[in-house]
Amino acid sequence: MTTNESIQYDCSRGCVVTHEEQTGETRCTYRAGCCKLGDFNWLKYAADGTYRNLYEVRFKNTRKGFYINDSSQSIRMGDLVVVEATTGQDLGIVTLEGPIVGRQMHSRGIDPETAPFKKIYRKARQSDIEKWQEAIAREQDTMIKARRIAAEMGLEMKIGDVEFQGDGSKAIFYYIADGRVDFRQLIKVFAEEFRIRIEMKQIGARQEAGLIGGLGICGRELCCANYISSFQSISTAAARCQDLSLNPQKLAGQCGKLKCCLNYEVATYLDAQSRIPKVSEPLEFEDGQAWLRKTDILREVMYFSYDRSSDAELFPLDAADVWDIIEMNRNGEKPESLRTEPEPYVPEFVTAVGDDSISRFDSPKRKKSRGGRNRSKSRNAKGPAQAAPKSGEQQPKAEHPNGNSGRNRGRQGGGRGGKKPQQKESE
Repeated sequence: MTTNESIQYDCSRGCVVTHEEQTGETRCTYRAGCCKLGDFNWLKYAADGTYRNLYEVRFKNTRKGFYINDSSQSIRMGDLVVVEATTGQDLGIVTLEGPIVGRQMHSRGIDPETAPFKKIYRKARQSDIEKWQEAIAREQDTMIKARRIAAEMGLEMKIGDVEFQGDGSKAIFYYIADGRVDFRQLIKVFAEEFRIRIEMKQIGARQEAGLIGGLGICGRELCCANYISSFQSISTAAARCQDLSLNPQKLAGQCGKLKCCLNYEVATYLDAQSRIPKVSEPLEFEDGQAWLRKTDILREVMYFSYDRSSDAELFPLDAADVWDIIEMNRNGEKPESLRTEPEPYVPEFVTAVGDDSISRFDSPKRKKSRGGRNRSKSRNAKGPAQAAPKSGEQQPKAEHPNGNSGRNRGRQGGGRGGKKPQQKESE
């Protein structure tokens, strides 16, 4: 990029606009994958000649359409083309070509054999692009004025966005309203104020949130602003089958409606629930009745308890085993007990209290005993205990292990005076 060029990214239309100051030329190029309407042609190298004259053309926000190239012009993906509109001409970007176009039409319920297609007139010229950019520059001011006019007329509606047609002769006003709005007088005021043809199109709160954008409670970008282009109906049944709390504050998104992500895992939960039995009565065992307390749907594990109103002692059972036990109860048979099953593993709780003590690496101090000094002296004076001699026997002289006599031992092991300790004679 040189210093004489200014670049502007238009993500709502998926293009990059470059203005050259010296020549005054405006160039527009397709920027694939810049936002949620970016398409990937995964059948690019599988072209078989089908749908070679049909193209998908993208406009602002979520507006797309399928057009036919009946004049056999050389048009490729990423080209800016002038197409037929209801009144006048419009300008868009070719986003898909080839066999993938047939897949897209099939997903939207369009029959290529009977559906009427509007025409692609030509590739966009420099004059068409400049006129298109001039119309785009008016959108923001037009939306602000339209909101003020609607508020002055006391209409319970909100203008969410404005889209100008490529030739600047028509504008689409996207509005949000809870109920029906009589905007016949509003259209007359808009036509006098802006001097263009007016088309009013109502959008829902989800589409409005997608236009505004934001962050969800999960910390990521809103799904409606990131990649969702077609919104499906969401009901509380999606929350019930996933055992979610029916709390409106937790289930509602920033648009005030139920979160779109509630539908993401419904199919997985329904598939798992098809293999889990519905237990409405307790299971019969030889040692009593076991009541269902909770179910882990994705793991297909059911937890039973012998106490109907307590979860203190739960016994897990696989859904397949529950089917077998139900069949045994129907035949009048009872298994032995749930307690014969292996106990569920419970991780051991380890406390960390005291791990941060600054003296935990110090060696422990020895405790001093009472009168320890006198006790050690008396123990040295008395010496080891000796067995009492039997009556009528003469006491032998104790010899030191080194061969010394008891006299020397008494001198060595006695007290301060070196006296030999006296021994009691047996009676």
